[in-house]
Amino acid sequence: MSSTLGSIRKYLPTLRKREGSIASSPTTDVPVEENLDEKRGKLDGDSDVDVASKEVTTAVDPDLNPGELTFEEDAAGGLGRHLGVFSCTLLIVGRIIGTGIFSTPSSILGSVGSVGASLMLWVLGFVLSFCGLFIWLEFGTMFPRSGGEKVYLEAVYKKPKHLATVIFATNAIILGFTASGCIVFAQNILVAAGQPADRWVTRGIALGVIGFVTLLHGLTPRLGVYVMNGLSLFKIVILLFVVITGWVVLSGHTHIQDPHANFRNAFAGSSNSSNDYATATFKVLNAYAGWSNVNYVLNNVKNPVRTLKIAGPLGLSICAILYLLANVSYFAAATKEEITKSGATVASLFFHNVFGAKAQKALTVFVALSALGNVITVTFAAARINQELAKEGIPLPFGNRFWASNWPTGKSPLPGLIIHLIPSVIVIIAPPPSVAYPFILDVEGYPGQIINFFIVIGLFYLRWKKPHVPRPFKVWWPLAVFFLAAAIFLLVAPFLPPANGKGDTPPLPYYLYCLVGIAVMAVGVLYWAAWRILPGWFGYEYVPRKEKLEDGTTVTLFSRKKIQ
Repeated sequence: MSSTLGSIRKYLPTLRKREGSIASSPTTDVPVEENLDEKRGKLDGDSDVDVASKEVTTAVDPDLNPGELTFEEDAAGGLGRHLGVFSCTLLIVGRIIGTGIFSTPSSILGSVGSVGASLMLWVLGFVLSFCGLFIWLEFGTMFPRSGGEKVYLEAVYKKPKHLATVIFATNAIILGFTASGCIVFAQNILVAAGQPADRWVTRGIALGVIGFVTLLHGLTPRLGVYVMNGLSLFKIVILLFVVITGWVVLSGHTHIQDPHANFRNAFAGSSNSSNDYATATFKVLNAYAGWSNVNYVLNNVKNPVRTLKIAGPLGLSICAILYLLANVSYFAAATKEEITKSGATVASLFFHNVFGAKAQKALTVFVALSALGNVITVTFAAARINQELAKEGIPLPFGNRFWASNWPTGKSPLPGLIIHLIPSVIVIIAPPPSVAYPFILDVEGYPGQIINFFIVIGLFYLRWKKPHVPRPFKVWWPLAVFFLAAAIFLLVAPFLPPANGKGDTPPLPYYLYCLVGIAVMAVGVLYWAAWRILPGWFGYEYVPRKEKLEDGTTVTLFSRKKIQ
């Protein structure tokens, strides 16, 4: 116990010496042209060093260097570059395929009212996801460092200083939980065991899942990657089995009497409410969420620019094809009414109708494992986002040294995993699971669309202000315009009354999730003001400096200084 406390104590601000600090201001960290030319002279081919040089090229412009750290400082520490194209593709597949395709088709169908409209939304989600992927590819290849949207917002929205970073941090920490996957895992395991989904039993299992995943990635990082890859492959196999089974059902070689019934007059009963379509689209996009997963961990990726350009489109394409065909299989094996009433177990309904009760239980176990894989993948990326935020100097309790570190192994950010664990536990415990799952999906989606809106605006701003900045990948601008238009629609439509007047999370008001999402971002503004503005009223300011930790991580720290 004393040794553990001792290892933590060295990261706390009041107990650690400052002799390892690197005193410098943000402007002095901008590389000069001589260093750039010297590095270019050593380049050969598309190596990681070459990628680094492209980042240095953009960092030469002080208006573009994201955050306080240079590229080399930001990439230091941890396991280094150990993820290749295979692992990165599975990182995307494992993040996308999870609870969504197995659990949300029923609520999407219930929102839009028809099979045809539901399938069209899945196609729309595929198109929007590819547009978003290409935008994130442009940003990710310009700034090949971990953090995703954090980095891109910092590169574009420089003033007020740190405002974009703090707003993103608030959203990432408060809404970056993986409670929904844990809940779905618990519910499916209980169904497989033939046990009632008691509220506290469900919560207890969900808490055990998030605790296990935190320790897996925090203490055995390489094993965590192997488990993550294995479960991602397992999910592909499950969906392939669903798709092939659906083909057999459609061919008429099963006891399903009329497998084509849902495809006749497929648009009958379609909703006319913009709110219904917006809410359903949030769920579809949440099911596709994960195409940007590699952008969050680029410090761990070999040849990040090349790998990102291959793994992103490949991973999303695999998932999109499987998603569309799996939906067709669901609609072939059950009536519209059965699917709408199936709740969060539409995949088990599919196997029950095709193979019977025993097969339903087996499939439920598979769905639970898929949800577990999704939790493992989401947590892997979220921990590194939290670590990047701590490295940037965003004020956190107990000081940033600990939260930015790779304690205790020196290879994996267990403190970042703990930041992710806390809101996940709160969300699992607080609301009732029957309401929590759809509401969580909605709350997560709305602030994400606000961030997407500003990311696309930032893309056009950089195209205008910095047209000659190196861009290893360049998105076709009409795709970015389409993505922007969709983001605007998804920001406005949820406030319009739904057809049933209640939305899909009664007794909660249909617009509540939008207000909660906006409130979270407003908390970020207030937190930023308390950090950056309030001290000035009392004659103080916070001055940045850098410090290198024992595990090789460089962290930005802020010291209070009296204004002269």
